[in-house]
Amino acid sequence: MRIVVSGASGLIGSHLVAHLRNGGHDVVVLVRREPREPAEVRWDPSAGELDPVALGRVDAAVNLSGAGVGDERWTPAYKDLILRSRTDTTSTLVRALLALDEAPQVLVNASAIGAYGEGGAAVLDESAPRGDDFLADVVRAWEEATTPAADAGIRVALARTGLLANPVGGAFGQMLTLFRLGLGGPLGSGRQWWSLISMPDEIAALQFLLEEPVAGPVNLVCPEPATNTAVTSALGQALHRPALLPVPAPALRAVLGEFAGQVLASQRVVPEVLQRAGFRFRHPDVASVVGWLAAA
Repeated sequence: MRIVVSGASGLIGSHLVAHLRNGGHDVVVLVRREPREPAEVRWDPSAGELDPVALGRVDAAVNLSGAGVGDERWTPAYKDLILRSRTDTTSTLVRALLALDEAPQVLVNASAIGAYGEGGAAVLDESAPRGDDFLADVVRAWEEATTPAADAGIRVALARTGLLANPVGGAFGQMLTLFRLGLGGPLGSGRQWWSLISMPDEIAALQFLLEEPVAGPVNLVCPEPATNTAVTSALGQALHRPALLPVPAPALRAVLGEFAGQVLASQRVVPEVLQRAGFRFRHPDVASVVGWLAAA
């Protein structure tokens, strides 16, 4: 397929582009600077600019753009950036796709399990109600920006990714560094549920959504969520390091500000749609995810 990818320089995007190209797909990446090679197309989502002619024929699109929710403290300005970096990119890409002579078959749009908000111990599949906090509101607007594509007959899959486990980058990259120094431990009470997915399963799931007739919200998490204490204990065992130093909730809030609420939130999310569609996980539980992390 000829696949357009936004957010190609990010943690997930860089892995996905390499994977798709290794699989023989023709991948075009969207960049905000002047293109340096034929496989790049310039766009300016903040201004709503993306020339459909420059895209050419498109069979599929993957939108992974968005400012990192944990990259900076949540000032009013940064919260606005978190929202606009998702809605502006999605709306700009959708308008360009709809202006093509022939619309693509599928749009896989990034999303997040933040859609569900605080869930306690309740098991949350794709039919669970939405939350009412800041990230849930962001996800709502983000996903609604794809509505014109779905209304035009494009199959839209909303990839609600959980806590991404990768040895470099993201939250787990930072956690691994602390654990290797013997400074790891539960966060807050440790009783909150965490829903993880390994990078290999994330990439395989995104490819699955490109190829299989799945539409609507799709939870990208391993089938067996676990408590934060179970995750940190498994990390300690896999790395042969102690995991005994709890980080109190007030300390997290002092360091992370409002974002600490997301770290301390409980979300027991399961991938009902993916499993029903026949997707097979390489790392279906915390032990296998953490084992892969420690060995990678």
